[in-house]
Amino acid sequence: MNLAEQVQAVLGRGILPSVIARGANLRVAAVEDGVAILVVTGSPGAVFPLAARIEALVRTAIPEVAGVRLVPPGGGPEPPDPGPVGGPPEDPGDVAEAARRVLDAEINPAIAAHRGHVSLASAGDGWVRVRLEGGCQGCSLAEVTLRQGIEPILRARLPGMTGLVDVTDHEAGTEPFFSAEKR
Repeated sequence: MNLAEQVQAVLGRGILPSVIARGANLRVAAVEDGVAILVVTGSPGAVFPLAARIEALVRTAIPEVAGVRLVPPGGGPEPPDPGPVGGPPEDPGDVAEAARRVLDAEINPAIAAHRGHVSLASAGDGWVRVRLEGGCQGCSLAEVTLRQGIEPILRARLPGMTGLVDVTDHEAGTEPFFSAEKR
């Protein structure tokens, strides 16, 4: 079994079910110079919060692999660093303005019933970063709202969108609509 097959086997045994549950999928494209290149499909923004876990799992299981690189289909870049949280969007162009319009007109009115609000943190290189506020911050169903509600609407309205990333500090939420205790 070559290194790429070994990495795929480790992913399948360890983290792939969690990745799939979040609305994404991983496939090993190659292992080059000790770096496993993983192609993220589906909802790529759902995988990036798991990147450290994925790398730790692979590096522990396969010592020949020194690192992991996550890429969207076609091998494009990972989501750009948004800079300080709360800072200005890095690309105030069309994607940011279009995303803001969709959030304000279509998404925020729908989640207002749960005392929630979504704001645009930044947008650039096709990546849209959002912050969940109010009843959405710390909500146990926030990931479902993102992947099954917000992301499909944004993808339909923003053809140039590569992925959606949640930059919310959910631990700081004081009044989540669904807390873990309500489950």
